[in-house]
Formats: sequence, C-alpha cells, structure tokens
Amino acid sequence: MERDKSLVRRLFCVLLRAGLYPGRPIEEPSTGLSEDVWREIYALCVRQGVVAIVYDGMMRLLNEGVLTAEAAPSRALRLQWALNVERIEQRYAVQRSVIARLAAFYGSHGMRMLLLKGYGLSLLYPRPEHRPCGDIDIWLYGRQAEADALMRREWGTEIDEDVHHHTTFALDGVMVENHYDFINIQSHLSNRTIERRLQELARESGERIEVAGQSVELPSADFNALFLLRHAAMHFAAMEIGMRHVIDWALFVAREHAAIDWEALYDMARRMNMHRFLDSLNALAIDCLGLDAACLPAFERNPELERRVLDDILYPEFSEQAPQGNVLRTIVFRTRRWWANRWKHRIVYNEGLFVTFWVQVRSHLMKPRSLLHR
Repeated sequence: MERDKSLVRRLFCVLLRAGLYPGRPIEEPSTGLSEDVWREIYALCVRQGVVAIVYDGMMRLLNEGVLTAEAAPSRALRLQWALNVERIEQRYAVQRSVIARLAAFYGSHGMRMLLLKGYGLSLLYPRPEHRPCGDIDIWLYGRQAEADALMRREWGTEIDEDVHHHTTFALDGVMVENHYDFINIQSHLSNRTIERRLQELARESGERIEVAGQSVELPSADFNALFLLRHAAMHFAAMEIGMRHVIDWALFVAREHAAIDWEALYDMARRMNMHRFLDSLNALAIDCLGLDAACLPAFERNPELERRVLDDILYPEFSEQAPQGNVLRTIVFRTRRWWANRWKHRIVYNEGLFVTFWVQVRSHLMKPRSLLHR
C-alpha cells in the first residue's frame, strides 16, 4: 500500500508539472502503472481539485509518446476523466458570465468591484478554464450592504447572512460571496491585524481586466501575497487544503515575484507565527510543482515539516466527513477536528489553542447558523 501511495504521488507530481508547464521538457513517468494506480490518481485529482490539469499532463505524455498506450489508463477511465474536464470547462464559462453580470450591475450603480481569488488566479494557468472555481468572491470597497439591498430590490435575490465576514447569494447556480472584510476577524484575534493590512492593500492599484466585455479589478501583488497565504493557512489549520492551493501560490509567485515585498510579507508571517507554513508552501512549490527557486527569497527548509504538510494535503490525517444538519453532532465533530489539527494551529496562529477555542465559541454564538457551514 505504501509503495502504491509513493508511486501515485510521484506520478501525480509528474503529471501536474506536465500540465502546468507545456513548454518544459517532459519527465519520464514511473513504470508499473496499473489500472488501480491510475484510478487512485484520478480519485486524488478529484479530491485535490486538479482533475483538468492532470488530464492535460496525461494527454501530453500520451500525445508525445512518453506514455505508451499499454501504460495509460483504460479507455473507460479516460472517458470519465474527459467528461469531468468538460463539466469544469462548462462551469468556468458560467462563472465568466456571472462575473460579467455582476460587474455590469454594480457598475450601473457606480460601484467598483474587486474580484478575489478564483477567476483572477485562473488567468495564471496555461489553460484558465482548467482551474475549477468554486464561489465567486468580491469586495465592493465598503458598499457591501448597499449592494445587497439593491440585489434584493432589483433582482429579488435572496441574501444569506449566516456567516461573519461576507453575505452569500446564488446567481445562475453560482454562489457569490460579497465580502465586507477579507478574513473572518471573529474567528481568530490575530486576523484583525492582518485584516487591517489587507484593507490598506486593497486600495492599492492592481490589475484591470475585461471579462465578457465588462471591466473588473484584481488586487495588487502585495495584497494577493498576504491574502492567499492567510487564506490557505486558515483552511489548512481548520480543515485541509488541496494541491490547487499550492498551485495557485506557485503560479502567482512565478508571475509576480518581482512585485512582492517579500520583506514585509515575511515580517507579517513571523509576527503571526505562520512563517513555517509559508516556508513549507514555498518548498512544496519548488519540489512538487517545479517553481524556480530564484523566484523566492532565501527561506528555512524543514524537511520533516514539509513532508507532514504534503502528507496532510494529499491524505489528511483527520479525514472524517462532517455530519449533515445535526447541530450537536456537528459541534462534537468540529471539536474533535480542531483538537486533531492542533499541530497545524501551531504553525499558523500566534494565539494559544484555548484562547482560540473560546473565541470561536463566541463567534458561533453570535451567528449560530454558521455551525452548519464548513
């Protein structure tokens, strides 16, 4: 079993690099690729949010003759894989349409829209439509409440206010998160320091792009560096992250490394006690995804921690599924998950474990229905 996992991981990274860097020489895949190994790779891709990217890598190896037909996955699995890729492309097209609709609506009311994460990051990929996007995250420069009121009045949109730092609504089947702050300042005391800095950075000039004929703003490099780092760190500590988060970081750094104030980023990371997580993220971007180390400042390597972080990304130590709909079982589940993930907390937050516990209890008491969200 361990041998199969090791083989799966090696091939998984080879396929990722082949899909992410179509201009680079192809690496030889491992031998002994059975259908069971391919099915495990496919399942891993689904969990990690990289189905289409690994598919691109696999097809490149096949088309260039590096992967023989005998060593390739079965026709049935390739068809299943291709259909999944097609669904990702279709959803991406819907998201583009929703982003354009939102930009036009807010623009007609004199509101600027800053697009966070997802779609903007997809533009860093060789095939943007192959980065699956979940929700659409936006920030309206302090006019969030006004915008929601307009949505209700003009479009009859139902707005969900169950969580602390954004409202949520659905548009054409796509969930939109309308942020009034960037990270949840109610869940961790240290988030308040980072939020203040993000609010400052959000007003710096970033990139302006066109989406289906509509002008949309993207954040500056320094905003994205801090926001992507903290967002990944928080998800990692609370639950888990996928390899897609590491790819986002690697491709972002590859493009924007010269524009990032690394000294300021590492200063904040050390103050918040997440510098070891940042170091691990940088190490995985180099070792697993082929990021040029010259894009990064000197940082401390910790092979043992890097290995544990990678292991938890690919095969989370706490892998139980959350119960649905039952508040008491959800509280028990979340408490157990929080305790199992305390080692992650220690490389992400500068607060003590039990301070965080009571801050989060208070947070959920303020908005009880937030317990039913992930």
